[in-house]
Amino acid sequence: MKKLLFFTAIVLFGFTYVSAQEIDFGAKAGVNFATITGDDLDSFSSRTAFHLGFVAEIGITEKFSFQPELLYSAQGADYSEDGFEGSVKVDYLNLPLMAKFYVAEGFSLEAGPQVGFLLSAKDVYDGGEDDWSDITKGIDFGLNFGVGYKLESGLNFGARYNLGLSDVNNDPEYLGDSAFKNSVIQAYLGFFF
Repeated sequence: MKKLLFFTAIVLFGFTYVSAQEIDFGAKAGVNFATITGDDLDSFSSRTAFHLGFVAEIGITEKFSFQPELLYSAQGADYSEDGFEGSVKVDYLNLPLMAKFYVAEGFSLEAGPQVGFLLSAKDVYDGGEDDWSDITKGIDFGLNFGVGYKLESGLNFGARYNLGLSDVNNDPEYLGDSAFKNSVIQAYLGFFF
């Protein structure tokens, strides 16, 4: 955990030594529409949850910036199969590294990689709850694509799609041979200080 905090501190604040660059710090929060994709996972549907965290936007040119983020993100999926209903609740500490290109005043297109560190995983169903931390891989890699709009006041909002690249199924004997990949649509509201 100390290594993760150290790495995060370097990414978020290490860029302050870059000369002649504008750096804005902020916070954001929003809604997640998450699911888990893979073969033979027809019983999974979207789970509505949330994300929140901190951002730093580092201006590179007038039109281009780099935006590392540190986000708590509640993900997973709801399911209904053979009369059973429940939710797979998977929580991550995500570190998106976004490239932002401003195509018009305040309006940006965003893309970049993301690494997620598993905080907890559980299956919650009628009458019980199972810990899935051991059967879910601890690291998730993905790609993000989105749009955003930033007002001069610092208020900003946008939407993003997180495409999971990693198979997070750590126990094919228990969960089956299907690859489990995260898929999340996010809408957010933020503020730069």
